[in-house]
Amino acid sequence: MSQNYRITLLPGDGIGPEIIAVAVDALKVVGNQLNITFDFHQALMGGAAIDATGEPLPPETLEHCLKSDAVLLAAIGGYKWDNLPRHQRPETGLLGLRAGLKLFANLRPATILPHLIDTSSLKKEVVEGVDIMVVRELTGGIYFGQPKGIFQTETGEKRGVNTMAYTESEIDRIGRVGFETARKRRGRLCSVDKANVLDVSQLWRDRIILLASEYPDIELSHLYVDNAAMQLVRAPKQFDTIVTGNLFGDILSDAAAMLTGSIGMLPSASLGESGPGVFEPVHGSAPDIAGQDKANPLAQVLSAAMMLRYGLDQPVAADKLENAVLKVLDWGYRTGDIMSEGMKLVGCQQIGEILLKALEENYSNPK
Repeated sequence: MSQNYRITLLPGDGIGPEIIAVAVDALKVVGNQLNITFDFHQALMGGAAIDATGEPLPPETLEHCLKSDAVLLAAIGGYKWDNLPRHQRPETGLLGLRAGLKLFANLRPATILPHLIDTSSLKKEVVEGVDIMVVRELTGGIYFGQPKGIFQTETGEKRGVNTMAYTESEIDRIGRVGFETARKRRGRLCSVDKANVLDVSQLWRDRIILLASEYPDIELSHLYVDNAAMQLVRAPKQFDTIVTGNLFGDILSDAAAMLTGSIGMLPSASLGESGPGVFEPVHGSAPDIAGQDKANPLAQVLSAAMMLRYGLDQPVAADKLENAVLKVLDWGYRTGDIMSEGMKLVGCQQIGEILLKALEENYSNPK
């Protein structure tokens, strides 16, 4: 029996349209192989939406996303829109999308692929075998807490204020995502906070410890965020799954990403309690190479794999996409951002064509 899913595509800006086209082609092939059909609907977001409608997230785009089973986002932003007022910038559209879909959990994997281990800035013996998942809370913490703003004091001096705040329920729901994610991996969860100096972090730690009684099969540990940052570059193989708040997760997920040597290979997922999730590569829109067939689409393809695994509960299809990416790398094909000596340099379109060959049931190296 065929399964059908409605997918909203948000190509966005820069290299976005190029890389999302590769992911869509790959999804169609996998769908044909597994009797899965996709109803793709493309919508405007980011700079492209600003140019067309004057706002980064038009209401009709959010409406399409809400009616979808999942949202596949490419990349937004660029120099063209950097000087707009904050409420009109492309990034504001992304925050609006997360809020509109009630996405509170961001999953960011950082996995060392053996084909690219030499591109890491750390020694091979330090990063070889690293496989980390950072679970970051998305809708609370210091980015959203009140009060916030720049205020005039009685003395006439300006004072900037941001408030880090979490409720028990906000901590519990992201904590459960962390425990459940660890359960699907290697059964170890590290909760990162700053409980030695922050009251909000003390509440965070107390709630995570309480939750642990519901997950006796998960090994729970705790680290202060400064120590966690140090341990990520000192001994990253000690980590399996990390759960943390918005600010700390923002920083640590980028640090973990760079262990891999290139953010051009890294996907992400943003999930809510129900409804569609958003799946996107962690790299930017790279406007300097847009339209030149130089983009690396593999993070977008891996984001589509996360969509299949975490958004649509199609793990077999996800495995097919991930294995095809590994096969392309096995064959020695590289885009410029991950190019190394002895490899074959190809563009975005060609690596997409090679990926489709790798998805064939009896694939062989298309020399």
